[in-house]
Order: sequence, then structure tokens, then C-alpha cells
Amino acid sequence: MKRVFTLSVLFVVILISGCSKDFLKSYDKRIIGTWNITDVNRIGLGGNTSNLPFNSGTFTFFDNGTLTYVNSANVNYKGTWEIVKKAIEDQTVHSLQVTAIDFINQEVLSEYYDDINFTSTNHFKANITSNFHTYVTHFRR
Repeated sequence: MKRVFTLSVLFVVILISGCSKDFLKSYDKRIIGTWNITDVNRIGLGGNTSNLPFNSGTFTFFDNGTLTYVNSANVNYKGTWEIVKKAIEDQTVHSLQVTAIDFINQEVLSEYYDDINFTSTNHFKANITSNFHTYVTHFRR
């Protein structure tokens, strides 16, 4: 019996040490790094994903709240990001505010994602709710 217990404990320790600990990190820490927009889905009536400021491209989020964004035309933007944690009824919601500026062409892009959810270490979804539709943007490392 003692041997079975020892083997069980050893197995659990190995299992836990091999798994990612990202789920223990705050959203502010988990978002740090480079993320590609892989897909934008529209749910509901109306709306057009081509009107969104960020429907393709690559973000790099830095731990000091700054970011770089490169769109599909290879235009570079610099900006800021912020995650806000809110308690709504009995659940916690994380929102993401992103602002990026192309200083050469003086173009400003900004988006407020109502809710973001990490589905794994390398994937998160960001939702924008507008009137009768919702846009779901998928980000992957």
C-alpha cells in the first residue's frame, strides 16, 4: 500500500511539473508576447468584419503596457494596451483596450474588446458586442 501511495504522489508531481502554469498567471502577464489574429467571426445580425480596425495582423504586447501592431499590408503601429478586470453579477470579466498609431501616416486605430478569454497558453478570444451582433477575434501565438 505504501508503494502505491508513493507511486501515485510521484506521478502527480511529474504531471503537475510538466503542465503549463499559465492559468495561474494574471491576464496582464498571460498576454505578454506576440499574437497573430487568425480569424474574426461575426455572430448575429448585421455588421461587417472588414470595418473592424484590427481584423488581421500581428500584435506584440509588452509588459509595460505598450504594443506594436503590424497589419497585413506590413504597416507598423505603436501604441498601448490595458486589461481591466470587472465583476459583473457573479462572474469576472476581463476587457481589453487597444490603441495603435501609425506615426508616418498619422492613422489611429483603437478597439475596446468587451470580454477576453484565454482558451489555452497559445490562444485567446476577444469579443466585441455591437447592437445585434458580436465579433469574436481569435489570437494565437
